Amino acid sequence: MIYFDVTKAAESGHRSGLQRVSARLGEVLGSAATPVTWDEGLRDARKLERVQPAPGDWFLTAEVFAADERPGFGEFIRSGRVRTAAIFHDAIPLKFPHITWPQSVARHPSYLKFLSAFDRVWAVSEASRAELTGFWHWQGLEKTPPVGVLALGADFDGAARVTRRDVPAGTRPKLLGVGILEPRKNQALLLDVGEELWTAGLKFELHLVGRVNPHYGAPLVARIKALQEKFPGLRYHAAASDDEVTQLYASARASVFPTLAEGCGLPLLESLWQGVPCVCSDLPVLRENAGGGGCLPVAVNDRAAWQDALRRVLTDETLYRRLSSEAAGRALPTWANAAAMLRAELG
Repeated sequence: MIYFDVTKAAESGHRSGLQRVSARLGEVLGSAATPVTWDEGLRDARKLERVQPAPGDWFLTAEVFAADERPGFGEFIRSGRVRTAAIFHDAIPLKFPHITWPQSVARHPSYLKFLSAFDRVWAVSEASRAELTGFWHWQGLEKTPPVGVLALGADFDGAARVTRRDVPAGTRPKLLGVGILEPRKNQALLLDVGEELWTAGLKFELHLVGRVNPHYGAPLVARIKALQEKFPGLRYHAAASDDEVTQLYASARASVFPTLAEGCGLPLLESLWQGVPCVCSDLPVLRENAGGGGCLPVAVNDRAAWQDALRRVLTDETLYRRLSSEAAGRALPTWANAAAMLRAELG
């Protein structure tokens, strides 16, 4: 039996990348896993009754936690009552503390060290795996679990893959950026580049989708509102549902992902699933998926390079057709693939 941790996912009112991982894995694991929450012991999230794992069972978590958030959790992990496995996302709070939620920065070192007590760990990318094992080495930890890589699914809403899109001829081209509004996602660069291209006379729309980071997002919202008064092609969707995001993808010429740091980069994969090319930051972690085609990597935070790349994807039909063909035809991982691998590994 796999007991799947949904402590935070069960209470969340939004779908961040972390929440989407928990939600989609829970969906595709189905009857192979029992959802549980932590409350100083395990509780079955469906029946609201305590469960008693057998020694051969597994506790699997894709959540981020601190010891003081889960009283008794450390003792449970080390007790041997059940085998333990975790999915690790990234070390971004350690690498970018100045633009990360303070709570995440405070708990992340202990969380990474906590993971060393698990029996198995999977990172969401090779880059993320290197960050975790590098941290353990730096900490001088002698006993650590094996760390594999779990390819996350591109099928974000469970719908069939889009291999052909018919965007009406003559419509104004649309660029789509999906992600929480915050410095790490780097929408500020998109706004700068968009303003320059609009001022130069290029006709297009830029749609931004995502909730606002309560610590760092307010200046971005203010900038968006100011630019909207000058450029009607700028649109902001604060609370779009999965269906609404799918509709936006259906009319998008390309997605834009100028992020500064990622654990995996789900927006890139999800764009390709929709048959939409992605203009993305040339980060090592994004190259793991961008290298398969359908993507136009651009130097990180290089405004001139981004201006050139967006102009090309908006106006160069040969480039656009090539990227679209690659996006629609290349192999992509699915959540069903991820669940099958976990079931096989956990037995």
